[in-house]
Amino acid sequence: MKTPSKPSVNVPSFPLVGGGSIPALGLGTWQLTGKTCTDAVRSAFKLGYTHLDTAEMYSNHEDIGRALRGHDRSKVFLTSKVWTSNLRRDDAIAACEEALTELATPYLDLCLVHWPNRAIPMTETFDALRELQEKGLIRHVGVANFTVKHLEQARKASKVPIVMDQVEFHPYLYQEELLAYCKKHGILLTAYSPLAQGKVFRDEKIAAIGRKHGKTAGQVTLRWLHEKGIVAIPKASSEQHLRENMEIFDFKLDEEDTKILDNLPQRRIIDPPFAEFE
Repeated sequence: MKTPSKPSVNVPSFPLVGGGSIPALGLGTWQLTGKTCTDAVRSAFKLGYTHLDTAEMYSNHEDIGRALRGHDRSKVFLTSKVWTSNLRRDDAIAACEEALTELATPYLDLCLVHWPNRAIPMTETFDALRELQEKGLIRHVGVANFTVKHLEQARKASKVPIVMDQVEFHPYLYQEELLAYCKKHGILLTAYSPLAQGKVFRDEKIAAIGRKHGKTAGQVTLRWLHEKGIVAIPKASSEQHLRENMEIFDFKLDEEDTKILDNLPQRRIIDPPFAEFE
């Protein structure tokens, strides 16, 4: 296998509680499967991406595993998630072990509880994740789609640090209270659907900011997240979009830009019937 080309962009990282760090920008792989997924990950590696996000529910572990083959695993930050129906102890352990088999990797850098499930005690789930961590199968523990209320419960239930909460976050869902809570307690946020599923590209206010800086609306939005200390994992499959998403570290938003982005009309895009949002 050819050695990946030298990264064209130096992606900064954010420190994680308990040691280590996570690249500030990664590749989200929700709805990427098969050859499209494998090719996207390979393209991302060539461009200098070192952070991949997947989940049990995405059904693409094996596709990502093919792209990982022959790549230096120590240089990739790999996140996966345990689905909400698999949060009992034995189910969570089995789900993680299966993920490792499918990904053909000895460990996950970060394992997340994909959604809270009030029917299963959090202590049971986090005890299972602690066992996996002690065995070296996962390095860090986190959650996804947790509100402040859920995080309060999780921090009491877990004997290991909760280092991450992955949530929908973009200018139309500026979760300021959640961000403040996480910063106070040493929890990083990762933004999924950071481009609001393409909505930012149709927003003239964001486009105008982009024209001022010679950037796209997507790059402006990703920069807004970065300046708030939030990890972003936009999905992309074309090399053009993968490259554009990387080109956000050579400019800064000014105070006026930030004020506009902070005050756009708000609405949640991802709200499945089983969600426990307040």
